[in-house]
Amino acid sequence: MKKVLVTGSAGFVGFHLSKLLAEEGYDVVGVDSVNDYYDVNLKKNRLKELSQYSNFKFKQLDLSDRKGVQRLFEEEKFDVVINLAAQAGVRYSLENPYQYLDSNITGFLNILEGCRHNPVDHLIFASTSSVYGANVKTPYHIDDKADHPISWYAATKKTNEAMAHSYASLYGVPTTGLRFFTVYGPWGRPDMAYFSFTRDILEGNTIKLFNGGNMRRDFTYVDDIVKSISLLIDKVPKKNEEKIGKELAISESYAPYQLFNIGNNKPVLVSNFVRILEELLGKKAIIENKPMQPGDMYETYADIDSLVATINYKPQIGIEEGLKRFVEWYKAYYKK
Repeated sequence: MKKVLVTGSAGFVGFHLSKLLAEEGYDVVGVDSVNDYYDVNLKKNRLKELSQYSNFKFKQLDLSDRKGVQRLFEEEKFDVVINLAAQAGVRYSLENPYQYLDSNITGFLNILEGCRHNPVDHLIFASTSSVYGANVKTPYHIDDKADHPISWYAATKKTNEAMAHSYASLYGVPTTGLRFFTVYGPWGRPDMAYFSFTRDILEGNTIKLFNGGNMRRDFTYVDDIVKSISLLIDKVPKKNEEKIGKELAISESYAPYQLFNIGNNKPVLVSNFVRILEELLGKKAIIENKPMQPGDMYETYADIDSLVATINYKPQIGIEEGLKRFVEWYKAYYKK
């Protein structure tokens, strides 16, 4: 089977993808810096889970380490690269902008250079729904402009899309970009609302509900995300020379490059999301209503028609079932 690099393999989505690809028989190399943005023990326990697979191996590496990434590509000779490593979080980007520059831009440039000098069959990378920023038309279509990011995090990910397209055009790196929509599920990130809300409701702490919960999010269960990525591995974009010199839609390119939304296509009101959590936990939340925060979007809602047409797969897990699975994992993991 093909050798696949999964960056961010100690992270939430990277862990689930590495697990799925190992189970599918790929030779998986996981890379992660294992930084302390959130609980390092959670990351280490994810890696412990992955260590049971003989076809998975892990290397600790910061992607901003240019020489380290160069050595990695030269030694491993990857067939496929899936870049999920990034400094995530909209609000954290307001406090630590340089971390996003190092991780999301410098780190991704090093990945692109690795693919350029050590040719791969396919590069897949994670972008974000946050790139739609100030857009008001929903659902967000891949051909909608994304020129008004409202957070530095979103700006770095939009930059990734431009960087990737340039390498696809200049050097023929076959590339697929994926705009993720609010991924959730077991082994998730403690800084995400569903995770922190669960913890605080169980412990009797106050939760902060921004804009009175009057925001909508296209919550996407992690299994649907990683299944979609695995199905995209062999859907390699081709150079499209007849497009040269023509007016292009945002989703089109003459380069071997394609871009998809990857979401559930069913946005949920955040206040309803809290109600579902309360029912699953058997406990009412203590709510402190707060105004909208800088960088927050009122709604995320993915048009996924082009992705479904490409991989013939639609998200399977709704919010009630997905949160049920998360709560069960949370209680077992933290012995609640």
